[in-house]
Amino acid sequence: MSPALPVADGPSVRRYALELARRHPRLLGSAVGLHVLAAAASLAAPRLLGGLVEAVEEGTTLAHVDRIAPLLALFLLIQTVLTRYARYRSQVLGEQVLAELREDFVAHTLDLPVGTVEAAGSGDLLTRTSRDVEQLSWTTRWALPEWTIAVVSAVLIFAAALSVGWWVALPCLLAVPPLAVGLRWYLARAKDGYLRESASYSQINATLADTVEGARTVEALGLGRQRIDAADTDCADSYDAERYTLRLRTAFFPAMEVSYLLPMVGTLLFGGWLYTRGQVTLGEVTAATLYVQMLIDPVERLVAILDELQMGAASLSRLLGVALVPDDREVSGAQPLDEKLEARDVRFSYVEGRDVLHGVDLDVGVGERIAMVGPSGAGKSTLGRLLAGIHPPRTGSVTVGDVGLVELPLGDLRGHVALVTQEHHVFVGTLRENLALAAPPGAGDVEIRAALDAVDALEWVDALPDGLDTMVGSGRRALTAAQAQQVALARLVLADPHTLVLDEATSLIDPRAARHLERSLAAVLHGRTVIAIAHRLFSAHDADRVAVVEDGVITEFGSHDELVAAGGSYAALWDSWHGRGS
Repeated sequence: MSPALPVADGPSVRRYALELARRHPRLLGSAVGLHVLAAAASLAAPRLLGGLVEAVEEGTTLAHVDRIAPLLALFLLIQTVLTRYARYRSQVLGEQVLAELREDFVAHTLDLPVGTVEAAGSGDLLTRTSRDVEQLSWTTRWALPEWTIAVVSAVLIFAAALSVGWWVALPCLLAVPPLAVGLRWYLARAKDGYLRESASYSQINATLADTVEGARTVEALGLGRQRIDAADTDCADSYDAERYTLRLRTAFFPAMEVSYLLPMVGTLLFGGWLYTRGQVTLGEVTAATLYVQMLIDPVERLVAILDELQMGAASLSRLLGVALVPDDREVSGAQPLDEKLEARDVRFSYVEGRDVLHGVDLDVGVGERIAMVGPSGAGKSTLGRLLAGIHPPRTGSVTVGDVGLVELPLGDLRGHVALVTQEHHVFVGTLRENLALAAPPGAGDVEIRAALDAVDALEWVDALPDGLDTMVGSGRRALTAAQAQQVALARLVLADPHTLVLDEATSLIDPRAARHLERSLAAVLHGRTVIAIAHRLFSAHDADRVAVVEDGVITEFGSHDELVAAGGSYAALWDSWHGRGS
């Protein structure tokens, strides 16, 4: 199982919730104030009914009853109106809080080190961005406002009950022991249970995503049964996690139901006993019983919504946990003296204790074109990612102008070094919007079309139904793999970094077109430093120098002619490749 992203602890969740509340004092104050007024309006009915019962006992008139009935209707109407606006303000507050939380989450997600995301896998992050956000949305929009209403109502109703007489507190205390024991038992188990539940969904998503992305490999190697078994195992784990939380609820809620009834029965019996002794009136017993009966509803809602709040708290813990991932770079504030790229004694490992690179040294001159070749798994792409500042080295240093790449803010780093791989993404939107992502401020269609022309893409773009305004991306017009790769290269031209790391950047384009494309790019990128990782050796032939990477080290480094003359690994590779091409 992939290592999961961190989860925030309880104090961190509470601090964040308080910080969100402090950002909206007016909305929060108005929502709570309206809830208080609505709850206060609901307290009039038991008093009026208690007084009416007492009046009937003493003998009253029909006119008196007729005066009480409109008052009851009036207070009911006031309560309804206040409740409506209280819920409205609560919903507005919930939407704003949720929007801010989503923005914070997206910002923290975009700041995640690439290595951390790759190690955790797509399943965990996907579950947090989908199910956890959805759960928190439900909690914020519904559970939290309802819980606030219940708290305010319970406090005011209990205060109103005590105003009838001190004796009402005694039967109410009957509910405290079972409530305290039940809540302590439930809260001690609920958060871990719901976190386990969410983690199981992450694992299901990870397994499904890996299976779908590698569907061709699964089919080619006959791994279908293994992948189905893996998914079945994940579903079984999720089933166990769901059963655990279900057992918590089925044990907790019935026990709570009993505790709700004790105060009402106690109030009725104790109040009746006091009435027989002449210490309270029948109207007071009636009002007290009605107040305690009213208290059942908010307390029941408090307990019921507590389950939703636990799920929401677990989701919030997972969302906030993304911000706890330590940064893999330490910004120093120093500025590069020039654009010279250097690697010194670089070692790197994806798994502790298993280095992929073993003491690599590499000097790249300003404006030089370096080709990196070697067998698959030799460490070429890893070295390219370190030279682009994607990963920090485990030991050693990678610098541009004597400043470590991981010491530069990301915005500054991408102005010096940029990486383009065979992995690319087309965002939902117009083709113009996809390209403008990398364009400098103020760039228009002239610059965008020039970039497309530089990567031999202008012809097919002009042939699209709406040209640059054509909608592309998921669910829109599908671009071929080669076209999408050209879009990625056009972004690179628009970004205009000084040093480019191209990791099989033209691998999805047929060899003839790729050859032409690289020659076109060479004219555009003249004067810039280029490090090209390629399996097509014509790129190495055109480079100033070639680095041969084998088993995590650079075994040969020189010009094409020098390495061919040396008769080493590169010469053998060239002879083999050239023989196939001739």
